[in-house]
Amino acid sequence: MSRFILVTDSMTDEIPEDELEEPIEAAETSDEPGSVQKVVVEARAHGWRVDHYLSRLHPNFSRAAFQRVIEEQLVLCNGLPVKMARRLRVNDCLEFQLPKNPDRTLPPEDIPLNILYDDDYLIVINKAANMIVHPGRGNYLGTLAGALQFHFDKLSDVAGKHRAGIVHRLDRDTSGVLVVAKDNTIHANLSSQFEQRTVEKEYRAIAWGEVSFDRDFIETHVRVSQRNRERMMVCPEGGNSRFAATFYEVLERHRGFTFLRLCPQTGRTHQLRVHLHHLGHPIVADRLYEGRSSLKMSDLIENLPPEQDEVLIARQALHALRLCFDHPVTGQRMEFEAPLPDDIQKTLEAIRTHRAKPVKPLHKK
Repeated sequence: MSRFILVTDSMTDEIPEDELEEPIEAAETSDEPGSVQKVVVEARAHGWRVDHYLSRLHPNFSRAAFQRVIEEQLVLCNGLPVKMARRLRVNDCLEFQLPKNPDRTLPPEDIPLNILYDDDYLIVINKAANMIVHPGRGNYLGTLAGALQFHFDKLSDVAGKHRAGIVHRLDRDTSGVLVVAKDNTIHANLSSQFEQRTVEKEYRAIAWGEVSFDRDFIETHVRVSQRNRERMMVCPEGGNSRFAATFYEVLERHRGFTFLRLCPQTGRTHQLRVHLHHLGHPIVADRLYEGRSSLKMSDLIENLPPEQDEVLIARQALHALRLCFDHPVTGQRMEFEAPLPDDIQKTLEAIRTHRAKPVKPLHKK
């Protein structure tokens, strides 16, 4: 029996799945293998590849699984078999058969987790850098989702078997606070708080250059870059763009660097990274937006002997320091902090030592 679904704005564009930060909402539909589904494409999905779109709608099946179904001509767009490279348009009508075999089960992995809080309803994690939140693009190992399945017997599954418990994401190389739900009711409540923007999020970042204003708001629209679909870009309002707002405050200025407090008011993909890049002060060691994947001591000290050189940080200098939300059961306002990780601390101390701004002498009258 066919089911008819209207896809909402919660669907996302073609950024890699491990780089998506916004809350996950799978469609409320059956994932019975081999069942026939129907969907009308909404404006937000205009321009998406059909395989990506379907895998986001049905997270228990990968893009590769849907690509096989497309090759078998079991996906129709407006009544005709769809081609692999087909990009969707508003109001396209898709009728498709789900893959007959769901993707392999995500293996639980004995990966140590830094648990900040744990009760019967939710978990708060201090996620390490270089950890993918959930599988994507064939990456099934070394994920937070796999670690959660090893350490916890009860997790929400509304976002799919490969995203059990995952309410929101941090980029692979962003460390810091992340909340996990233990059942679907808790998951829905937390997702609603993110959507209603009642969750307070605070980050720390080291950026290139000296930011001019002590504090300010960055308010833009963003969308996926046309030149590089792994990146987001600031753009005019309209089309597939989404409003993004960030408050920032300068904590420290040094010669060539700024240490910042960042408070995103929205939760767009790569929001802080693209906003600081737009400001002209990209985050240090942000390969995607700054072009360099590390910061070395020789970047701070001229003519440093090679034997004294060392890598200070080898990932974007961005950390989710604080997360504040209402407990879904008790209603109590809860606040969690994750201290700055060692690599950001080390980088900051080196900048303070070697790039401190000289103190201006007092002028005598």
